[in-house]
Amino acid sequence: MSSVKLVDSHEAVELMESGAIVADIRDPGSFANGHIKGAVALSNDNLQDFLDATEFDQPIIVCCYHGISSQSAAAFLIERGYESVYSLNGGFESWSLGMPDKVESA
Repeated sequence: MSSVKLVDSHEAVELMESGAIVADIRDPGSFANGHIKGAVALSNDNLQDFLDATEFDQPIIVCCYHGISSQSAAAFLIERGYESVYSLNGGFESWSLGMPDKVESA
């Protein structure tokens, strides 16, 4: 089994520029107040749709509040066969401090 790879904000930007999807697992209100540009809000409500629409070789960066819960969510995706799954180290809190130009509101 593959372990979850942690990436910092700068590494995440490089992955995004290469086509990685950002899956934000925070609550809908937090997502609406601000999220990484282009991120997809991922919850139990749309998980199956996300899994159905995402190719196994599509890189995925999972984002949460502080980078803790995203590791479990990334491990879940790896267990389902996704090949390139990353957890955003420091989560959205770190991202919003280091990359404020790459934050948008819904």
